[in-house]
Amino acid sequence: MSELIPTKPYMVRAIHEWCVDNGLTPHLLVAVNSQTRVPIAYVKDGEIVLNLNYSATKDLHIDNDAIVFSARFGGISQNLYVPMSAVKGVFARENGQGMFFETSAQIDSDGTDTNAKSVKPPSGIGSEAADDKVPAKKKPNLTIVK
Repeated sequence: MSELIPTKPYMVRAIHEWCVDNGLTPHLLVAVNSQTRVPIAYVKDGEIVLNLNYSATKDLHIDNDAIVFSARFGGISQNLYVPMSAVKGVFARENGQGMFFETSAQIDSDGTDTNAKSVKPPSGIGSEAADDKVPAKKKPNLTIVK
């Protein structure tokens, strides 16, 4: 049997679509590394949060390997490249609902992403309190979202 495609890109596309369908603003949490192309001036603590709303992006393309689009920062258009391995989460700005991941995904033999987590967004994002911390190294579980 051939190697299965990771679930992470599918989840990113699904949460993005869910946000757009519900009139919410999809945001992407990215761990900046040598492979990411983002405006360094906006990186804080090795991470950047990007607005993925269609009104904030141009030529947005989310495939199994990367997220590519153009966006304006300080009035200057820039081309961004975010490898799927650098995606830490995708969530709605208004309520913080979404999905968060470890940056180096590990895939089980059945093709599931063992690092996918349904957790709260980083402090200051959405309506969650800043002192709500996510426990480290918690075993992933599935959460039903209605």
